[in-house]
Parts: sequence; structure tokens; C-alpha cells
Amino acid sequence: MLKPKARFDKITDIDAKFLKDNNINALILDVDNTLIDMDKRPLENLEKWIENLKKQNIKICIASNSIRKGKVRNVAKKLDIPFIYFSTKPLKRGLKKALEIIQENPENVAEIGDQLFTDVWGANRLKMFSILTKPISPEKTKLGEIKRKIEKIFLEKTKDN
Repeated sequence: MLKPKARFDKITDIDAKFLKDNNINALILDVDNTLIDMDKRPLENLEKWIENLKKQNIKICIASNSIRKGKVRNVAKKLDIPFIYFSTKPLKRGLKKALEIIQENPENVAEIGDQLFTDVWGANRLKMFSILTKPISPEKTKLGEIKRKIEKIFLEKTKDN
């Protein structure tokens, strides 16, 4: 449940060919530290990456655990994609709502994010293709640092399995 199906350094490293080769027709994207850094700056070339995927008929929706609707809405508006905030990943509720928005079967959807215990676990619970990216920027809190250390232990244990 905690093993991602694929890993990339950053979301913009994922191309349409990889998605098509894995029968992925749609994406559900995390926001914090996946699309924007901890200072709310977007990842370099993000808009160009989104536009290219749209041209390839890849459906896209944001599902963020953030409770800050305005922040998530601003990112979604800038990228011209639908969004869900406070999605409560790894619980299924928010991801199911995203699936309804993009109108796609879970087996043809990739959920992409930087966190093992929310993004990957949530995607795997719904039988989606889970893609883990490295965080864009370092955590700013002690709790965040601890969480990353625990994730690192789990990732090392599942690396070659």
C-alpha cells in the first residue's frame, strides 16, 4: 500500500509518452511541494507542462489536503484545471470526488504527489497508478522533518521490492 508504482524527481519530468505507455488518461495532482514550493512559488515550467498534457487529451484535476481553499483555487485557476481542497488523503472521499470530476476509471488515473502517507497510500487504496515525486523544497516544521525521515525509512525498505 505504501509502494509507489513510479518515482520521479519532479512532476514536470513525467511526459505524455510515459502516461500513455501506462494506460493513464488522467491525472490527480497534489499541490504543496508538488506543484508549488513551501513559499507558494510554482515549479519551473509547470504551466507549459500542464498545457502540453492537455494537448495530449490528458484530463487533470487537483486534490489537495490543504484547508486553504484560496491557495488551492489560485493554483488551479492559473493552470485552468478543476480542484478539490481538504481532500483528506489517504481517505478515499476526496480522491473519489476527483475521479467524478475527471470521469475516468481509477485504473486509468495516476495520482501524483510528494508524500508517501497521503498521495501514494490514497492512490493505492483506490487502485490508481501512484507516482511519488521528490518535494520541491525542504519542510519548514519539525513535524514535517520527522514525517520525511519516516517516509525515507519506508521508501528504502520498498526500493527494490
